[in-house]
Amino acid sequence: MPSTDRLIRLLPLTALLMLCAATAQAQSFMVQCPAGTVLHPATVPSPNPSNYDSITRPLPRTDGKLNPTPAMANPHIKCQQLSGGDGFATMGDGTQSYLFSFGPLSGLADIVNGLPGTQQAKDFLQSNLTTSGGVLDAVKIGAPDGPTYSFNGAIGLVPDVQAVDGVVGGELTGHVDPRLIMDVGVLNGNIPAPMIAIDEGDELFLTLTNVGQVMRPDLFEQHTVHFHGYPNASAFYDGVPDASLAINVGGSFTYYYLAPEAGTYMWHCHISPPEHLQMGMVGQLYVRPRQNSATGSLRNALAAAQANDPLAKCGSSDILCSTQLPAPNTATAAVGKRYAYNDGDGSTAYDVEYPIQMMGFDPNFHFVGMTFNPESFADNKDKYFLLNGRSYPDTVTPGPLSTQASDGTPHFSQPLPTIINIPANGRALLRISDLNVTEYHTLASLGIRMHVIGFNARLLRDQDGNNMDYWTNSISLAGGESVDVILDATGLTAGQKFYLYTPQMDHLSNDAENFGGMMTEVNICGSVDPLTKVCTN
Repeated sequence: MPSTDRLIRLLPLTALLMLCAATAQAQSFMVQCPAGTVLHPATVPSPNPSNYDSITRPLPRTDGKLNPTPAMANPHIKCQQLSGGDGFATMGDGTQSYLFSFGPLSGLADIVNGLPGTQQAKDFLQSNLTTSGGVLDAVKIGAPDGPTYSFNGAIGLVPDVQAVDGVVGGELTGHVDPRLIMDVGVLNGNIPAPMIAIDEGDELFLTLTNVGQVMRPDLFEQHTVHFHGYPNASAFYDGVPDASLAINVGGSFTYYYLAPEAGTYMWHCHISPPEHLQMGMVGQLYVRPRQNSATGSLRNALAAAQANDPLAKCGSSDILCSTQLPAPNTATAAVGKRYAYNDGDGSTAYDVEYPIQMMGFDPNFHFVGMTFNPESFADNKDKYFLLNGRSYPDTVTPGPLSTQASDGTPHFSQPLPTIINIPANGRALLRISDLNVTEYHTLASLGIRMHVIGFNARLLRDQDGNNMDYWTNSISLAGGESVDVILDATGLTAGQKFYLYTPQMDHLSNDAENFGGMMTEVNICGSVDPLTKVCTN
């Protein structure tokens, strides 16, 4: 673990300023997403003009230089904005359940298409205003409707009229319009929480904005973001309020993370965890490996990537380095393949990936949470069992599901289906995590064996490089655990169908109704689009 002074040197200036001014900043809405940092400078026009800086500096500037524009942003700076509040979700039997929940305030176009909401800085830093000063129609919609929605920028981001660097009133400094955030963020809850996905070596700026809980105006609940099991060296950004801070209603805070290790993690609110997690404030995070960018020898490409990245340089005596090179191997990168881990031999290659978040909750607990009644933790008994916030057959319904909230408008509540499409003779990576707080969950696959390659965000290899992976037809997880599983469709033909389901019979239900719960379909296709996951035979 790096020392405190080394960690401070790694932080970009904007993060340091935020750390020093956390108390002042935490009581107003804002976002933070620099176009360039010390570790990942922006790409300024060539030849380098003297009036541009490659690092975003705080305003006002006195050196006469301009901050880099969003178009110059370094692609390894990733940003995301979340709302913390409440909302509703529709269960498979038609029941609407009340949630304490996180919702998306950026990346809405991707989220509505079942993708993570994390954006490159150039896409996140988009003004919400038209050239004439009006509000973009995409922002007015609030709840995007279908695949035609295309706005991925931060909700509420508008030019700062007090900016003195460059064109007065024309710069995006993180200043937001609270009205736009409230219009979109209120009753905007998703179950599970919006996905977060970054690449190894990225810097992530994650802004949480607490919009309050409209259905419970008597509550002034704080919220945080805690990355469960994530190798984050700084307690300040860990989300545990005892060691860091919590965000009050009407406030925003930007968490800063480095992405040191590939794998599947999860994140949740750490305020009153038994209550907030049971009510729905939990989601998945995954880190993609450097090996995805390999073009020749996997080891050589990975070594070159590390040599050119100050975060990844590992001295021979640094036994705690989190990005050690895999064992030597001459395997070459397969065309069109991606990898779950830096394996060095291509053994974790896959064609399509699917996040699968196992969940369950007690509807009675949610009901009393909405109706001002005391909650009985001792009597918790889960009766709804979900994959990505849905129970069968909603798990195989394409596209997002919406719920009519108490204000009469539809809000996307469960954007992520769980139908699994695999190209014949191809491979699918399942990122499976158990987000439950009261139950163990089991998933079984009949007809296609599960190849378990990772557990709790670690490649299953010992310190000598020996494979510890295994084959099985079922996996069982406790709350807070994750596995990475590959389904191999070698030898299967297009048109075949299989099922991924829980053998726990009481988990195959929607409350008192049978024929629901934790089950989904696995289809073998002629081809599968790796982005849209559309199956073609």
